[in-house]
Amino acid sequence: MSERAVLAIDQGTTGSAALAVSAGGEILGRAYSEFTQHFPRPGRVEHDPEELWQVTASVAREALAAAKRRGGRVEAVGIANQRETIVLWDPETLEPLGRAIVWQDRRTAAICKALRDAGHEDEIRRRTGLLLDPYFSGTKLRWLFENDPALAARASSGDLAAGTIDSWLIARLTAGAVHATDPTNASRTLLFDLDGGDWSDPLLELMGVPRRILPAVRPSAGDFGVARGDILGAELPITGVAGDQQAALYGQRCWNPGEAKCTYGTGAFLLLHTGRERPSSDHGLLATAACDAHGGPAFALEGSIFVAGAAIQWLRDGLGVLESAPESETLARSLPGNEGVYLVPAFAGLGAPHWHPQARGAIVGLTRGTGRAHLARAALEAMAYGTRDLLDAMARDGGVAAARLRVDGGAARNDWLLGFLAGVLGVPVTRPRMVESTALGAAGLAGLRAGVWRAPGDFAAARPTGRTFAPEMDAETRAELLAGWRRAVAGAVAAAAPVP
Repeated sequence: MSERAVLAIDQGTTGSAALAVSAGGEILGRAYSEFTQHFPRPGRVEHDPEELWQVTASVAREALAAAKRRGGRVEAVGIANQRETIVLWDPETLEPLGRAIVWQDRRTAAICKALRDAGHEDEIRRRTGLLLDPYFSGTKLRWLFENDPALAARASSGDLAAGTIDSWLIARLTAGAVHATDPTNASRTLLFDLDGGDWSDPLLELMGVPRRILPAVRPSAGDFGVARGDILGAELPITGVAGDQQAALYGQRCWNPGEAKCTYGTGAFLLLHTGRERPSSDHGLLATAACDAHGGPAFALEGSIFVAGAAIQWLRDGLGVLESAPESETLARSLPGNEGVYLVPAFAGLGAPHWHPQARGAIVGLTRGTGRAHLARAALEAMAYGTRDLLDAMARDGGVAAARLRVDGGAARNDWLLGFLAGVLGVPVTRPRMVESTALGAAGLAGLRAGVWRAPGDFAAARPTGRTFAPEMDAETRAELLAGWRRAVAGAVAAAAPVP
């Protein structure tokens, strides 16, 4: 007898994954593939939208085929995606109009500075909950239109479509029938009124973005059209969409105020659910849209570390220090301590709570005795220190003292990292048995809408429990390590070039 299931597409920064998740929480099919990263100039990061689409469609078909072989009956599609990356395409032919500008890209630092100097940041913060930073999509669109008059003319006439990666995938899956996004993705553009729940006309005018080229904003657990059978092998409704971090928040069952999770992927993203109350921050954190238990509107407080697992990838691919990412754990364990070596992975600037777009990576404390184990350990330690910075900022903003942190993402498989993280935070760290919380969140949103799960509790019951890491570090060691980290960050900021 076949088992009901959902296809979850998890489109990330360095690769695309697809999981077929059964109603009982079993993974019936799984596929993953990386795609090319383009770095045309320092500070610029791009993706080829066509390659990204082809890779995503391929892993989706592979996961569906595996689920079918195991007797799964996939009934819906959910999408989670890298959020602030922007794509332009022809709405008729669905051909991309150039490379996607990735969330890590820093080319719009001067635009952000000009808007800030002109006094616009307070209004942007009030309407969107965000800061003026190249991280977000709106200034990317402004840069594209300012630097390509032909694109600007097409945008003015409505002869192009613009959207984040979810919208791009929806357009391709539905063969252009649907141009849509959800609030969690829209809230990361600098163009979305967080209180009103729709695009902000004053901000669209400020960024020079015509409303007509943007997608319709639909509920995260909602109707996003039907994926074509000639693309996936079966016609399937798309019933759940969320930005990757909000999807992970949902997948970790953080549905109530005060519950927090951190996802360690290319970057690291800490979200604290605040329920129906829009949060505010005086310490560089962001207010963002999230989902309640039923996929309806809610809010979260968010802090972002731009480079986390990507630092391990850099050690592997850029420097050849590692043969594989898991080797970092073995090397970190081989040392009794960090011996004063710190890596500040500001390869794409510093995110919350520092928000310094011109900062660049730094390694401090090197001696003749420093080896590759020190670099691997420093890259892992940096994830823990950055997480502590974010939790401290949240505590200062709202008096939130996290009693526990739920974690997921690829780097969360590293036991040494999670033990060190628990020590640096001074609270238990819990990892689910299945760390693909982003994909599971997309599956949960889609499955609830499609009726694969009748209620949120049914979806939660299908999630297996995992392991908890208790803090074992003494307070003196913790204070010494954090002091060294803060000196390293201060040095990276001090050495940063000014915004032109």
